[in-house]
Amino acid sequence: MRAIGLALVVGGFAAILVAAPPQQDRAPIERAFRSFWSASDEAGAAGRIEAIIRTGVAFEDALTLVRHGRTYSADVPRGLQVGRTRTFNGMDHRYAFVVPESYDPARAYQLRVHLHGGIGRLRPAAPGRIRTDSLPGSVEEIGVYPTGWAESEWWSATQVDNLGRILDQLKRTYNIDENRVYLTGTSDGGTGAYFMAFTDTTPWAGFLPLIGDMTVLGAPQVGVDAGIFPGNAVNKPFFVVSAGRDRLYPAHVVQIYVEHLRTLGAPVTFRVYPDSEHSTAWWPQERAAFEEFVHNHPREPLPDTLSWETDRTDRFNRAHWLIIDRLGRAEGERRLPDSNLLHRGREYDFGLRINSGADRGRRVSEIVSGSNAARIGLRVGDTFVELNGTPVQTGRDLAEAMPRWQLGEDVRFVVERSGNRVELRGRFEPAEVDVPPAPIFPRRRQSGRVDLVRRGNIVEASTQGVSAFTLLMSPSVFDFRQPVTVIANGRTVLEGRVEPSVATMLKWTAQDDDRTMVFGAELRIDLGT
Repeated sequence: MRAIGLALVVGGFAAILVAAPPQQDRAPIERAFRSFWSASDEAGAAGRIEAIIRTGVAFEDALTLVRHGRTYSADVPRGLQVGRTRTFNGMDHRYAFVVPESYDPARAYQLRVHLHGGIGRLRPAAPGRIRTDSLPGSVEEIGVYPTGWAESEWWSATQVDNLGRILDQLKRTYNIDENRVYLTGTSDGGTGAYFMAFTDTTPWAGFLPLIGDMTVLGAPQVGVDAGIFPGNAVNKPFFVVSAGRDRLYPAHVVQIYVEHLRTLGAPVTFRVYPDSEHSTAWWPQERAAFEEFVHNHPREPLPDTLSWETDRTDRFNRAHWLIIDRLGRAEGERRLPDSNLLHRGREYDFGLRINSGADRGRRVSEIVSGSNAARIGLRVGDTFVELNGTPVQTGRDLAEAMPRWQLGEDVRFVVERSGNRVELRGRFEPAEVDVPPAPIFPRRRQSGRVDLVRRGNIVEASTQGVSAFTLLMSPSVFDFRQPVTVIANGRTVLEGRVEPSVATMLKWTAQDDDRTMVFGAELRIDLGT
């Protein structure tokens, strides 16, 4: 049937009446989408996109269907279950998950992933032996308990892939609130939560590391599988709990780096149990604050501001609607503040330097000339035996005792020098000095960073070491009927209309399976070299 145009004159104005186009047969569209939603994984969904395109579905209609998502079944397993993934390198990973017995497919559920400690074990724990009740929550949610071990540590690309596959599997079966997916972990698992925050922020609403330490990721023996950029933490909130008597990761050390994240702009809640050791015995007292934090921090799927840094473009190069495509200098780029430099301002310096690798960290490696330590009589090569009458067994004994001394306090050392024991006395009168900024994590290769600010259809980008990036454009925040302007390093690099695409929308829906983070167009910005 073809449209028929009729010209009518009403009050001196001509109006054209056009017969309504025939209504599109929705049955093929609905069948194609049902097939798309029923795919068991990302690859399966991607393979069914072409069938949807062939139906000729309009962008707005497809958008409505994507935002609605699949219809979830009530006939699904509940209680304690076991799942399995196979990562990109062929490794099998099993995980446990717990679904409320009262699960209702009509409502979206919060999901919490728990990373366990003891990552150095030689074999993965059997999922059935994982303690799913060790940190009981207070809200109805789906709990997920992955397994890690020495060959698949939390700070590896393998585990980033594993967690992504777990989320993908569960979202295809259970109605999960995409904006309430949280990552927590204990000890090594807490350190793993930091790693995910620095490398794969997009799926998570917040990070809750418990008795972990981000600086572990900088140790050479850990062999972390990525460059670590603390500035990436600014995109999500943190809830950190540490223990004052934790001999592995004492709170006073963790606090230095947590405060650094806060200085960078990361929303951080830091809680300390001064008399606790390396355990979670404090959980009954902390649970309410933990749950309140989670409740108050849903994910913003399309944030107006983003900052992301990476040293590679094959992985760890995406943050929500930003993808870093190519590293290299760009015209007009500015030097952005280095998030890896720890600025500690002024502090007291006793003038003592210890060789951590000799005599269990008790041997003096350097004495600053004219310092408090030099005036008391300490020398290079001395080995500490006693400190104010208390035996010194390791360098940790020194590190924990000296910060507690008061200015002007009398101190007494017993050291071993040339085979003899020597007693030294004096007053604790360290000099206040400016501490030069120091890098937190080693740099293995050149990196690039992009900072974005979006105001309506205008995007401003500041770059360093990035010559090409892609903006994923969502119809939830961009008006495709109006021109889009992209300003990079103070220069307008693009201005014009952007056409949305059903194919693009389905490509990212297959990958993210996220009803709240839908993209209608990809806008590649090439800044040259």
